[in-house]
Amino acid sequence: MDTPSRPPHAPLAPGIEGQATTLVTDALTAPVVGSGSVGVYASPSMIALMEAAAVDCVERHLAPGQATLGVHLDVSHTAATPPGLSVTAKATLVAVDGRKLSFEIEARDPYEKIGTARHTRIIVDTKRFEAKVASKSL
Repeated sequence: MDTPSRPPHAPLAPGIEGQATTLVTDALTAPVVGSGSVGVYASPSMIALMEAAAVDCVERHLAPGQATLGVHLDVSHTAATPPGLSVTAKATLVAVDGRKLSFEIEARDPYEKIGTARHTRIIVDTKRFEAKVASKSL
């Protein structure tokens, strides 16, 4: 069976959306990730899910050899989610300014909105970026 090739990239434009979903396990709770002592979905875990939603939003629109890097995140985590529930983050691209991409992101469990974010990512040339990082290695 043939593997489908990656479709040609489409221009990035405000309004495109992406999402990411996870099941809250004990491994994603505050005591395990080191962000608190109460056994609920940790803010760092939610932040990672939000970034994954932003990546999902734009990844298919990038040219081969490009990737995005998160450079800013302004987050509110407003409701607790216990283990056993799922959480979905939905990202919407709201602005494109050259290589700078701005997103609004919302995270929800089955009962309510649990967080919001404004997030900025930058488009990079993967090989050039990796070479720069490698130059810092000993």
